[in-house]
Amino acid sequence: MTTNTTADPDRLTWGEIARTLLWAVVVISAVANMAASYGGAGTWVHLACGAVTVFCGGTLVVRNLRGRR
Repeated sequence: MTTNTTADPDRLTWGEIARTLLWAVVVISAVANMAASYGGAGTWVHLACGAVTVFCGGTLVVRNLRGRR
């Protein structure tokens, strides 16, 4: 009797889900920042969108660098 300890290749991992969600948030916050620019929104809107974009982008970079080890 053999046991298969490897993960099913068709199943999503938490890491893949997190990466997809982070990319989605980066795109959404960048589009929101662009829309705020065209709409003449206040500075705080630009700062909030930029902070979210930088945080998610930085998280993606850190996850990528840690995955290479």
